[in-house]
Amino acid sequence: MSQDKKVVSVNERIPTLQEKRKQKANRRILAFILLFFLLIVVLVYFQSPLSGVKTIHINGNQLVADETILEASGLEEGMNIWHLSEGEREEAITSLKEIESAKIERELPVSVRITVSEYPRVGYVAEGDTYLPLLQNGETLDPVPNGQLVGDAPVLVGFNDDEVLAQLGEELVQTAPEIVGRISEILFTPTSTQPSELTLYMTDGNEVKTNVESFAQSMQPYPQVAAQLDPEKQGVLYMKMSPYFKETEHDSQ
Repeated sequence: MSQDKKVVSVNERIPTLQEKRKQKANRRILAFILLFFLLIVVLVYFQSPLSGVKTIHINGNQLVADETILEASGLEEGMNIWHLSEGEREEAITSLKEIESAKIERELPVSVRITVSEYPRVGYVAEGDTYLPLLQNGETLDPVPNGQLVGDAPVLVGFNDDEVLAQLGEELVQTAPEIVGRISEILFTPTSTQPSELTLYMTDGNEVKTNVESFAQSMQPYPQVAAQLDPEKQGVLYMKMSPYFKETEHDSQ
């Protein structure tokens, strides 16, 4: 009698098991259908104007116009946001002499951002009645009339050697801003014994002699050394290996 009950119990469960298998199969088919349609949607998105760039943002630039950077990048509105060739376009942007580095990033769903870093402006090269802004990499920009000087960097006079200019640019960047801010004018005054000598005119009235190749290191202690000078004495402060002050000799009457 108990065996009959077991058989009946199993038979009663068969429709339930079949129904569960059917439901499981239906869910699997539904999942495949949804995946198929999802792939179709993704494919359509990649091939349709929906993935086109709508906005291009540019930031980090002061010396170079947005239009110039955009033209160098070759980016255009409407191009596929997933086919930007970022590396090639970043390299094209850095071919601009003012640009040190560039980064192109997607801002989904339809925006692109170009972030650039420019070489700092370290001086103004005197050329007649105009001044050419000098960048850290030694490149000069279009001339600026005397009346339009910003005054954010020293004026450079007598520099006809591009390599010397580039070297000085690197040294100025490594020099503390508070020291560079106290330099009004830098003259290239080489001699037979000092082929890279510079003459600096400071905003505090001091005249300083130093060299191009050791400029940043030699000028580092300038504030402390200048503070010890006797303002009543006139002369030249030599900021080289060992700073020293040479008083101007006056002819005796």
